[in-house]
Amino acid sequence: MSLVLTIAAAIAYLACAALVARRMRQPVHGRGLALGVAALAVALHAAAHAAVFARLGPDLHFVPSLSLVTLAIAGLATGIALRRPVEAIGIVAFPLAALGAVAFGTHAHATAAARPEWQIALHVVLALSAFAVLFIAALVAVMLEVQERALRERRVASIMGAFPPLTLVEGLLFHLIAAGFALLSATVLTGVLFIHDWFAQHLVHKTVLTFAAWAIFGLLIFGRWRWGWRGIRAARFTLAGITLLLLGFLGSKFVLEVLLQRTG
Repeated sequence: MSLVLTIAAAIAYLACAALVARRMRQPVHGRGLALGVAALAVALHAAAHAAVFARLGPDLHFVPSLSLVTLAIAGLATGIALRRPVEAIGIVAFPLAALGAVAFGTHAHATAAARPEWQIALHVVLALSAFAVLFIAALVAVMLEVQERALRERRVASIMGAFPPLTLVEGLLFHLIAAGFALLSATVLTGVLFIHDWFAQHLVHKTVLTFAAWAIFGLLIFGRWRWGWRGIRAARFTLAGITLLLLGFLGSKFVLEVLLQRTG
């Protein structure tokens, strides 16, 4: 059942990405259709996770974690696009979610997993949420940098139909960074409080990278408040921060569980 749901979700994700790409090339009616398909894809993807969870319990190894992250990213991208005309981020978010869904559907869920204590569950939920919000912020940062470069090179006409106003994009970027930073701070705090044996759990490198990303986003927020940082500088700080989180969260899981075969 989960395989059928994830394949259907992947098809819907890719269809939505194609609709968004078509709108970027030539703005036409169909924004509602694209977002409706995106919502359907997210619902199917979530249903696949719910089916596996009900049957086997939680699974937070690399492939399920990757799928959960892409599900959160796609859901957040859809929700934001329903309120603001930034569906262009779906060109990246939805194909990634399709990849995550297919990987989850074809992943072997062999044995039931023990349910984690609520403290660890809270930490995981906060971490996934922080990563998803800041990943969307990174996509918005790319959009912002493209617009800034187009303005500097006097190519405004080429992006008028593809992207929303620059001020809207920049405002959304800093709202996402503030929300993501708050979630990341809560993630760090719960990690400090509830995770004690970092060496045995191979968490040292992940912790260092997370703290480094937290410092970058914190500096960006302070720089925005104190010196008015914006534009390409803000975009590059955002991309640097999400790169560290990507290496710390999914990168470490890939190395430990896929390359080194350590799943304990």
